[in-house]
Amino acid sequence: MKKTLIIGASPNPERYAYKAAHMLKSKGHDIINVGIKKGEVAGEEIEQPGHAHNDIDTITLYIGPHLQSGYYNYILQTRPKRVVFNPGTENQELEELLSENDIEVLEACTLVLLATGQY
Repeated sequence: MKKTLIIGASPNPERYAYKAAHMLKSKGHDIINVGIKKGEVAGEEIEQPGHAHNDIDTITLYIGPHLQSGYYNYILQTRPKRVVFNPGTENQELEELLSENDIEVLEACTLVLLATGQY
């Protein structure tokens, strides 16, 4: 199982980050929700960015490129094996920074990866 950090977590059931959190949990993956909203998703509290976790396999992004620069250091300190850029989150600057730090970059949809067994 791949411990996944969700950046842009939201308690709003209409948001894709919410749907991904539930699908990840249903497939047996541990999750950490990170975002600016308060609340919980899929039984896990939403944390503010700050504490870098050191046991993350995958970070999945649900925030647009205009908000991502505030997370660059946080992502690098977390040292995930890969970062999934969901549709609308693609960011060449961050993708290059991750590649330079030997972190795999994947432009894909977490929900589709999970649904098709490719996660």
